Amino acid sequence: MISVDQALQNVLNSVQNFGVEEVPFLKSLGRILKEPVLADRDFPPFNRVAMDGIAIDYTAFKKGQRSFNIEGIQAAGSAQITLQNTANCIEVMTGAVLPKNVNTVIRYEDVTIENGIATLHIDTIKEAQNIHTKGKDGKVGALLIKENTLISAAEIGVFASVGASFVKVAKQPKVLIVSTGDELVGVAEVPLAYQIRKSNVFTLVSLLEKIHIVSDTAHITDNKPLLKSKIAGYLKEYDVLLFSGAVSKGKFDFLPEIFEELNVEKRFHKVAQRPGKPFWFGSAAYFCVNEQNVYENEKENNKKNTIVFGFPGNPISTFVNCLVYFYPWYYKSMGMEIKEETAILGEDVFFKPNLMYFLQVKIASENGNLVAFPIKGNGSGDLASLVKTDAFILLPDDRTEFKKGAFFPIIRYRSV
Repeated sequence: MISVDQALQNVLNSVQNFGVEEVPFLKSLGRILKEPVLADRDFPPFNRVAMDGIAIDYTAFKKGQRSFNIEGIQAAGSAQITLQNTANCIEVMTGAVLPKNVNTVIRYEDVTIENGIATLHIDTIKEAQNIHTKGKDGKVGALLIKENTLISAAEIGVFASVGASFVKVAKQPKVLIVSTGDELVGVAEVPLAYQIRKSNVFTLVSLLEKIHIVSDTAHITDNKPLLKSKIAGYLKEYDVLLFSGAVSKGKFDFLPEIFEELNVEKRFHKVAQRPGKPFWFGSAAYFCVNEQNVYENEKENNKKNTIVFGFPGNPISTFVNCLVYFYPWYYKSMGMEIKEETAILGEDVFFKPNLMYFLQVKIASENGNLVAFPIKGNGSGDLASLVKTDAFILLPDDRTEFKKGAFFPIIRYRSV
């Protein structure tokens, strides 16, 4: 049995590069950018009016002038006009190009307009106020978005502004989520007294959808020859297999021996953690097939590794292992770094086993800090307890008492 740190490092040493693809910019939300985005022109591309109001030559104001004849209107999206008499003004709209021969914008709230004359009712203004100067946000060729950025709505807007109708993003791995067990039935079915409905597989599907991975699913009964046959095919077809259950010591927990028989290299089995101690992790090397469906074993560049995550079957174990191990593996494979988040423990905790404790907590914000309040559930099979909590707090295995007020890492699965 290895420590959580050792297990995580082992997982992170198995990251994959799945290549790059080009997608329409509106389809890139939540993906990982794989190219720098540069300004195709100055931003803004002209001296831009930042407030609805009037534009004047500041020199006239400095000389004491407070009333200005209105020469015209500069609308957003219209060609630049020119102030002919610097003692006059031009009405301007937000987003419009600043007219020639003016250098200061005064908002409508600070003027009164009557009979074509704008009169200021303030005594203090600043030269060049309310003007978004050309190139202030970035000069042509400036780096606007760096590679390996997680694309949000903000990046989508920048893509549009630079004319990037297609962007390069990291390809997503091809993932299959496999549930096993004779006791599991479909969601729409009425289970018998000794059966339960499948839930872990759909939890994993949703956890992957959260990071924009579309996964396939499969269910296999506790039949070893059938399991072995199906898994042999899955290993060649998919980049990642996520299993829920059948990795412990039960009579029908066939997966570890099947993996061994299929030459899946075991990186580790069992981690000093609660929940999720029986976690199994490994990989299998396969060669891609050519157009004739023949394995090209002689070409090393056709080799690929299929990563196998064997999560324990209890719902909380599956859930937390996906967050603790699969998420970091995925983000590192995509080239992203994830910042650790911490919270203050909201009450004393006593935990005796020499294991890393992933404790479910409710998160609150107090005086600018995140505070984690432990929520007692009924063990790793208590799926409903996740509905009442926001995160796991990670309590290390080097002590048995954890004092209120101490900081520990957290992994959030719900926004608060």
